[in-house]
Amino acid sequence: MTDEQGTSGAVLVVGGGISGLTAALETAEVGNDVFLIEKGASFGGRVAQLNEYFPKMCPPSCGLEINYRRVKDNRRIRTYTMTTVKSISGVPGKYEVTLETAPRFVNSNCTACGECAEACPDEIANEFNFGMNTSKAAYLPHAMAFPRRYVIKKDALSAAGAEAVKAACKYDAVDLDMKAESFTVNVASIIWATGWVPYEPTKMENLKFGKSDAIITNMMMERMAAPNGPTGGKIVRPGDDKAINSIAFVQCAGSRDENHLEYCSHICCMATFKQMTYVREQYPDAKIYVFYIDLRTPGKYEKFREDRMADKNASFIKGKVADIIPEADGGVTVVAENALTAEKIAQKVDMAVLATGMQPSLSLQGAPVSLNMDGSGFIISDFDKAMISAGCAKKAADVVTCTQSSTAAALKAIQVSRR
Repeated sequence: MTDEQGTSGAVLVVGGGISGLTAALETAEVGNDVFLIEKGASFGGRVAQLNEYFPKMCPPSCGLEINYRRVKDNRRIRTYTMTTVKSISGVPGKYEVTLETAPRFVNSNCTACGECAEACPDEIANEFNFGMNTSKAAYLPHAMAFPRRYVIKKDALSAAGAEAVKAACKYDAVDLDMKAESFTVNVASIIWATGWVPYEPTKMENLKFGKSDAIITNMMMERMAAPNGPTGGKIVRPGDDKAINSIAFVQCAGSRDENHLEYCSHICCMATFKQMTYVREQYPDAKIYVFYIDLRTPGKYEKFREDRMADKNASFIKGKVADIIPEADGGVTVVAENALTAEKIAQKVDMAVLATGMQPSLSLQGAPVSLNMDGSGFIISDFDKAMISAGCAKKAADVVTCTQSSTAAALKAIQVSRR
């Protein structure tokens, strides 16, 4: 175990998505040392998986690339991927935090040349694309990966694969004997920017996720529409690659439901309106059906909603979906009751998109230390303990709100560190 000493008033930021990056930069740029850790193999979080984000319909590069550059250029920020918190001791202002970095099996000699991936015979499900395609067991996490370094999933390597990736690397970067490493940092305060995960769609048995290739989630739709996604940006039905003539969006898939997520996930309605735009760009005449409880697009997003609802080939049905029935031709039938007319609707479509909600990451994986959390797993800031939440670790929110929240968290962390 090693020690990493920051200056008095150093801040630990847990989570390297857009919220963590923002918090780290805002903190460091006023003079505090920052330790920025991320459990994944690269920074960027969920934003990196998006095709575009609203309201300006920006690609993820719009917000991430400049932040990556600012992080690289700021000598006060020390970055660690594949790293998690193991324990915290001490008192506010003088915390000692034990961190553990999991083995990447690729060292800093890596130039991201890709020779190891080309030589690797073993494939794994591509987690970044939600399993819609495969990648090699030696892989770059995604096209915008920072740090731009490969990672190897050792337990997926065959003996032949292990030999192949080692032999292919001319820079001696492959190290299959790499072990987990622990180290400690001394910090004054901690910002928790641990983000969110899509709610598990198989928990909603009536929506039949996994029973038909034609039923996908909204995050799968983002990856499909992305130029660097599994279909090169083409929206087609998984399984048979059929062009889309009709599509249904199922709102509140798991949200606002006492049996699943009791709260509104905030971004799902906007995500669907955004994805309607994706569909319309590729299929000008496709029929779009949106099944909803309420349409929530507050404030500045109302115009965005109005423009999409003016689409003459889009129908909006106020009613919670009761069932989705897989059909023999590969499509599905969405069954709901129209709450305004009391009419039962059975709408056949080529594909259905489930607007799954945002679940705070720590509600699933558990907090590594005692944190003040609400009943849904969101972290409640405890300023007396210098434990501050940011972004979607604090509440379900869009990208703009997350960056605002993270700036506020940074300001509070700085105040705490300078008492």
